[in-house]
Amino acid sequence: LAVVYRHISVILCSYAASSKIEPFYKGGKVQVDEKYIFCTCGSRVNVLEISTGKIIHSVEHDDQEDITSFALSCDDELLVTASRALLLKQWDWRQAQCTRSWKAIHTVPVASMTFDCTSTLLISTACSSSPPLWTVVFVYGTCGPVSVCVCCRAITASVLLACNSVMIFVYSSGRDKICTVWDLKNRKAKRTVPVYEAVEGVVLLPEKKDFSQIGVTSKDLHFITAGSKGVLRVWEASTARCVYTQNHNSDDDPHGITYLLHLPTASRLATVTAEHNILLYQLPGLTTQQQFVGYNDEVLDVKFLGKADSHIVVATNSCQLKVFELLTNSCQILYGHTDTVLSLDVFKKGAVFASCAKDKSVRVWHMDSDSGQVRCVAQGSSHTNAVGSITCSRIKASFIVSGSQDCTVKVWDLPADLSPTGTDIHQLTARTTEKAHDKDVNSVAVSPNDKLLASGSQDRTAKLWSLAGEGNLGLLGVFRGHRRGIWAVCFSPVDQVLATSSADGTTKLWSLQDFSCLKTFEGHDASVLKVIFVSRGTQLLTSGSDGLVKLWTIKTNECVKTLDAHQDKVWGLHASRKDDKMVTGSADSNITVWADVTEVELAEEQAKQEDQILKQQELSNLLHEKKYLKALGLAISLDQPHTVLTVIKAIRQGEDSHELLEKTILKLRLDQKESLLRYCVVWNTNARNCLDAQAVLQVLLTHLPPEELLQYQGARTHLEGLIPYTGHRKREEHQNKWQPAL
Repeated sequence: LAVVYRHISVILCSYAASSKIEPFYKGGKVQVDEKYIFCTCGSRVNVLEISTGKIIHSVEHDDQEDITSFALSCDDELLVTASRALLLKQWDWRQAQCTRSWKAIHTVPVASMTFDCTSTLLISTACSSSPPLWTVVFVYGTCGPVSVCVCCRAITASVLLACNSVMIFVYSSGRDKICTVWDLKNRKAKRTVPVYEAVEGVVLLPEKKDFSQIGVTSKDLHFITAGSKGVLRVWEASTARCVYTQNHNSDDDPHGITYLLHLPTASRLATVTAEHNILLYQLPGLTTQQQFVGYNDEVLDVKFLGKADSHIVVATNSCQLKVFELLTNSCQILYGHTDTVLSLDVFKKGAVFASCAKDKSVRVWHMDSDSGQVRCVAQGSSHTNAVGSITCSRIKASFIVSGSQDCTVKVWDLPADLSPTGTDIHQLTARTTEKAHDKDVNSVAVSPNDKLLASGSQDRTAKLWSLAGEGNLGLLGVFRGHRRGIWAVCFSPVDQVLATSSADGTTKLWSLQDFSCLKTFEGHDASVLKVIFVSRGTQLLTSGSDGLVKLWTIKTNECVKTLDAHQDKVWGLHASRKDDKMVTGSADSNITVWADVTEVELAEEQAKQEDQILKQQELSNLLHEKKYLKALGLAISLDQPHTVLTVIKAIRQGEDSHELLEKTILKLRLDQKESLLRYCVVWNTNARNCLDAQAVLQVLLTHLPPEELLQYQGARTHLEGLIPYTGHRKREEHQNKWQPAL
């Protein structure tokens, strides 16, 4: 092996999933209270905890039918769901248990449901029928609670009931682009407010509170609307005047809002966008507090970001970038690219990262260390085709390198100061452009000293380039050996070695000195999409189209761990700067954060060994004191057949051995007798131990009825396996007793 590994003591890494960002909302109804968000996702209703952004409960119909609507009672105790099968179910959602179900009167799926303020009446509506009113009344009897349903006619509308000290109003809104204020006392429309958008939700602002930050200067009633324009607007009811419109950055691409909800206790608003994002705004300033992404689509790349790797930046199958705070799963959506973002890379300090996309451009982004806000600070676009890979300089943020489907590699110099100033974005110019490969450039990587560049291509080759000169890239050598296109290249952090992964299902290590293949790792059943070094360069992590992530030890070529948490291609793979965690992103829309549990597993193994030693010592003491029942029970709990046999032999060597053995065995628990029968099957095949096995079997078969023994797991197989190794006379006795049962 033409490489010298550093003599450093490195504990082999072992990873376990610590958290996951998964789809929780794909459209449909959303209901929000002070602590939780309830939303539909196919055949499930997920309960999301606002403080952590994690799914803490989920209820699902047994028939796997999609849930069309649900309703949560005002006291947060009852959850009722309706499926396409016209089945309504009442849930104890905290325990995920169905407490009641009944068939809907509707002939088409239920479209909407809601409880009254007493949580005793439930109204459901469908598109082609009048709304029957379900009265949920608990009648406790021998059959448990019973629901009584009463049908009546009602008019469905999107309305908001409001009142002040003088009058009671109803605000109605709809997709006719107007809001109407109704005076219930006179039963007349008091004012019609043209809002010039299809309205999906309206919220009345509370009286006697200061909302001057959003344009409220009078004591008249004001309300907030949300709809197809994707912005919140504040209206004065008496004058039909819009007094405030929510601002969007010029780069933003607002989409329509489908729900607007008010959380009065927390003084918050919640909106749901057409892209399945849920935003929480704080009143009175309508400042964004949290944003949750309900569905990520296919994840194409993912990288750690920020101080102590507190965030991740994700490229999904869209032109937007998403930055998640790992502690709360709150998301910041970045706009700028105009086509699908394909690749990401982060500079060493974690505050600046780069992206590239199908729009033929590259962008550089900066995260503010205090606020966590991210904005674009530089961009460049001189490729003639989609840019599929990007990498950053390692020592300092001085340049980026991009690889494109136009078969070229470009080096882009960055300005010395990347801190955002105003709204200006630096325009980047490529320092050099090189026709690097005959086909698409799938991956580029910069060496730890910023002097070398590696590129991998669909043409089945990887190339090594010199970055030392000020002019063009200098080709140093070509790595040949893969049978199909190369998906990823990566430099070792400590050795002069390059790792490549390919569509041929292999990962290879190459020498940078003579460009020869040093090692080949085989184990994935499909393309290996990503490869990175971990454990200070002594191990590799690979991810593939088979949905698996594998951990390899370079010295032994051994796969020491296979991580299976995805159902589709794992495109994204990145390790934290401390190697204490990693993150994976897949085409199944799931993002999994993995923690290094090596020390935990070693501590558990050490504790287990210490416990075994203590129990062995205790067992020895019990045998010495002739406390055979405790000794036998302890040996069985250790699941050590040889130790159990030692105890049996010790019992049979004493006086009155038959009576003592019988007394001891019959006092064992049911599960202990079951284990003892299993051990006897093995002992009985050995001439040295068969007499001990027969002695135990005689006690079991003599004193236990066949019905009890046949309840043991695998008892029939064990008993049939005993017969060929049992003596002729004993075999006849056993057969006479057990043949009818068998």
